[in-house]
Amino acid sequence: MSHIEIQATFEGEGAAQETMRKLQALRAIEVNGLIDSGLLTATVDDEVAERALHLIKQMGGNANTNIT
Repeated sequence: MSHIEIQATFEGEGAAQETMRKLQALRAIEVNGLIDSGLLTATVDDEVAERALHLIKQMGGNANTNIT
């Protein structure tokens, strides 16, 4: 199973914080970033990557991915 690293940016801190909590609920392997600056990095299994990307877009974020 491969891991996907997702880098996301948000307009504000609130959306980044809420997304971080929801990604943790999706069982992201790791979630961190500069939340107060609207920057978030998450590592997820490939089986939940599409749901994680959809969640980020729903919350108003823009995302880039890397397979690790």
